[in-house]
Amino acid sequence: MADADDRTGLRRRSLLGTLAGTGTAALAGCPAGGGDDTASPTRSDDAPSTRTPNDERARNLAERFAPTLAFDAAERWFPTDPRAYTSERNGETVVDGFDAFDGYTRAYAESDEPPAPTVFYNVVEYSNSPLAVVQFWYYSAFDQFTTNFHWHDWEVLHVFVDTDTGDPRLFVASSHSGRVPNNEHLDPDPDRVPRILSELGSHSSALSLNDRPNSFQRLPLGDLAADITNRAIGVLESLADLPAAYGLPRDEGLRLPYVVPELDGRPIHEHERLPAVDRDALVPEALTIRSFDALSSPPSDLPSRETGVVFEHAGRSPPAEDADVGYDLVPTSELEHVSEFTGPQLSFEFAVPEFAEDAVAGHITTAGTPWEQERYADPAADITEPAHRAALADRYDAVEPPGPLNDVLATISEVVQSADAPDGEGVTTAETSVEAVALLRSDPVAAPTFRGVAMLRDVESGSHRLAINGPGLAPHEEPVEVAEAEGAADPDVTASATPTPTGTDGGGGTTTLAGVGGEIPLVAAGDAVRLEVDADGVDEELTDLAVDDDFGGRLYEAPVDGPDAVYVHRGGAYTTEVRDADDAVGAFRVNPVPDETASVRIDRPRTGKASLASFVASITDETADRLAAIGDSDDAVDVRETATLGGLLRAMEAVSGAADRAAERAESGDRGGTDRALEALESNLQRAIERFDGLRGMLPEPEAEAADKRLRQAQRRTNQAVASEKL
Repeated sequence: MADADDRTGLRRRSLLGTLAGTGTAALAGCPAGGGDDTASPTRSDDAPSTRTPNDERARNLAERFAPTLAFDAAERWFPTDPRAYTSERNGETVVDGFDAFDGYTRAYAESDEPPAPTVFYNVVEYSNSPLAVVQFWYYSAFDQFTTNFHWHDWEVLHVFVDTDTGDPRLFVASSHSGRVPNNEHLDPDPDRVPRILSELGSHSSALSLNDRPNSFQRLPLGDLAADITNRAIGVLESLADLPAAYGLPRDEGLRLPYVVPELDGRPIHEHERLPAVDRDALVPEALTIRSFDALSSPPSDLPSRETGVVFEHAGRSPPAEDADVGYDLVPTSELEHVSEFTGPQLSFEFAVPEFAEDAVAGHITTAGTPWEQERYADPAADITEPAHRAALADRYDAVEPPGPLNDVLATISEVVQSADAPDGEGVTTAETSVEAVALLRSDPVAAPTFRGVAMLRDVESGSHRLAINGPGLAPHEEPVEVAEAEGAADPDVTASATPTPTGTDGGGGTTTLAGVGGEIPLVAAGDAVRLEVDADGVDEELTDLAVDDDFGGRLYEAPVDGPDAVYVHRGGAYTTEVRDADDAVGAFRVNPVPDETASVRIDRPRTGKASLASFVASITDETADRLAAIGDSDDAVDVRETATLGGLLRAMEAVSGAADRAAERAESGDRGGTDRALEALESNLQRAIERFDGLRGMLPEPEAEAADKRLRQAQRRTNQAVASEKL
């Protein structure tokens, strides 16, 4: 019989493709829109007409705007010429992933300098318009990020130029995928050479256009302008001033560790077809973890970003002071004979807290070929900021105004023990120290967060499942329903009354807030308890599931369809609420035992008076036990010397008894008896609360606050039980 590790490996490998199906992931450098990059059309039927200028004109534009590329000090794969790794296959010219990865690594080791530094360019002009675009495409032999790694990597910078004035109008630097807003800058300084900060391993491109050449500045600081002009996200008060663009996690305060990709169940550097590739050829171990779920808590010792090698066009005069490598500038037309960039499927894994399974896997393929992508002929297709597209559309008839966009948005936080609660009796949320990765399972495009924000752009309307993974954090998954964007002048916001700026430039659109009011709290893996809700055998159709902590408030809220699971912090005290199709409510008390409980299951959760009355009895007994323990402690002399505590405990015993009677009579179908018991419960609970209010000043504050919150919760559920039509 296979051991546990082998069984896990087989189970995970057997899941490969179940998430992705026949689709492929849109990755760093892949087409906007997140579609199947290997099948992207060269042009859509309604794309504007473009043409290619003559060679001299194209070369002059390319040389003028050729970017400076600044790489991380730990970078392993620099822009190179893939023609060295071409081969013939079935009458076509291809670049094989093994050949490129191994060949590049070998050449780098032999020369101790980046092999064949090259940037490719493509220039298109929009017909009957002074608008031209210079595209700079840079190829890397491999991409190693967290869950985003693949053979070959194409990144692109678009420079939109007004040929009448000669001035640049817009820079668009590619981020991780069409799901993540690009880095863009409207009306950049015409005298400043575009500078790109390349993210380690993934090569996602951040603009660096101000006087701090080696850092990404999302927001202006004093006299220092921001490096981007993307609009603020808005929607949530906490995001009112945060521009929607992907930056560099290791440059913005948070961290995101790297993982080692696997092929055929083994780390890729152990593969027999990669003899030149060893562990040192990958991202350094100081920045790397084995897997997200191998950590019990988020890593805290990851080094911050540091600029290493700087590339610049070899023909620029004078060269930049910090330039280390001069690259050749080559037209992409010299590469267009390559029909495919190939390689076997690599995979990434996402843990999801479903009821029966904790792992899904999805395929990551190559990044495709630039000349087969829509944006190659129509660069405006890659503008992800609606305000920028609107500005160009206002100036140039060749650019269409922005259409409606559907976004899915949430901020990521971490659940921690509350300092205001008794030990093990309450949690709160705090800013997370690491970035996370978001995934729509219906369209597996892994998107890293930026500044703790998960933003997935241009999502199709309909039902989706959003999964969030963070290093050292238990996974999160929930269903999200994305409304149809119909191009209304005033955008709609799902799950929020706050207007969103998305699409306000004439396109309309929706923003769906995931989580609780747009916040998704994650739990450190070492503190996580799996809360399972199994509705199998329940007559009611359950529609919603929510989890509240006594101190932290609502931590989870989402629609439910069948068995479900969510991770909670073992240091909390929780009320789990279910709601059915008739809007009847049920509540259940969950108190994980610190350092003991791994999972808690609520079997056959019911809604109605019986469920709510049982909950009141449970939380009242829990509160009475805690208060009695205080009375027995050496620190509670004042309490022991009065009769007040004893009177409160007797009042709470009456509450619990009335709640039990109400639950029993509801279960037996006795509506009249249930209502009479609930009337007694209301009266007894009010007396208990009054007695508690008189005693509170003599109790230790954390215990007093905890008891108060539990009694108010009991009162709320009692009111729901009285109002419920359902027994």
